[in-house]
Amino acid sequence: MTTISLKNLTKKFGDNEFVHSINLEIKDAEFIVLVGPSGCGKSTTLRMIAGLEKISGGEIVIGDRVVNNILAKDRNIAMVFQSYALYPHMNVFNNMSFALKLQKVPKAEIKERVDRAARILNIEELLDRKPSQLSGGQRQRVAMGRAIVRNPDIFLFDEPLSNLDAKLRTQMRVEIKELHQRVKNTIVYVTHDQVEAMTLGDRIVVLKDGYIEQVGDPIELFQNPVNTFVAGFIGSPPMNLIDGRIAKSGDHFSISFPEGFSLPIPDKPSAQISDDQKVVMGLRPGDIFLEEGGNNIPEAWKFDAEIIVTEPLGSETYMHADVNGLKIIGKCEGRRVVHPQEKIKLTFNLNHLHIFDAASTKSIY
Repeated sequence: MTTISLKNLTKKFGDNEFVHSINLEIKDAEFIVLVGPSGCGKSTTLRMIAGLEKISGGEIVIGDRVVNNILAKDRNIAMVFQSYALYPHMNVFNNMSFALKLQKVPKAEIKERVDRAARILNIEELLDRKPSQLSGGQRQRVAMGRAIVRNPDIFLFDEPLSNLDAKLRTQMRVEIKELHQRVKNTIVYVTHDQVEAMTLGDRIVVLKDGYIEQVGDPIELFQNPVNTFVAGFIGSPPMNLIDGRIAKSGDHFSISFPEGFSLPIPDKPSAQISDDQKVVMGLRPGDIFLEEGGNNIPEAWKFDAEIIVTEPLGSETYMHADVNGLKIIGKCEGRRVVHPQEKIKLTFNLNHLHIFDAASTKSIY
């Protein structure tokens, strides 16, 4: 079994600490994604696991070995880089087999491993070509093949799709997921793209400023973000996040906004919520939609709005709208055409309402 355990993992550059005592347990054969904005520490963490970056504190345990002082070449890890890092003068076969030749692996075994990897990645017809004769997607497959032939315990991917166009990124995401299902190795994957994170990962680790904000499966992070950062980072478009205050009237609570607009809170809030408390309201665009009769949603959850701009995507359209002075993003079915300045009525599904404390940014409802 190839598990990875990060225990109080720390990285300093000079006197500045960039990765702060990270603790993370990665299971055998798990596909885990490290995601976050630029400078959050995700690539640095990956490079420390690989042995390409010296750690400043803590432990990295791979399987049952503490690998802090073990060289990268002895960790049985294969890394796929953003830049592909192929040798331009070598053909695909030699690029994929180069590390095996250095290890003095017998020629017959080298050919067997390369042929197997080429079959997995559907690049058998490319083995005689040079990198300059390949497309970006083909080069990325070769880089993945070079990793596969080494039979590593762990695959590390460092933003491998960022140089590809949108269509090819989508195709390669599927291929990487299929690769994991075939080889069943432990994979640690770094990206700044939350769509990649959501579609690929068994679990996602959201990082900010060198700290772990939340760890969970994609649906858990989408439905139950622990703070405003995760709520705004996970999901495309991001969650609507609007500053307001708690207002109490008898036994009922609502969120009031400076524009004189308010939203009722459907269930009795927890003890963490108090009258006049500064909060941030959160609601996903998919939970704000055009009012339709017969949906059993209370009238108090329906509001007049005006369309500002639309983003038609074919199967769905995102609506940027003004609701009593609040700027929100909602969603409608793609065949329903809406236009700027059109007056509409929107339904807010407050069963999926999120409330965050304004001071701590943590979820309180």
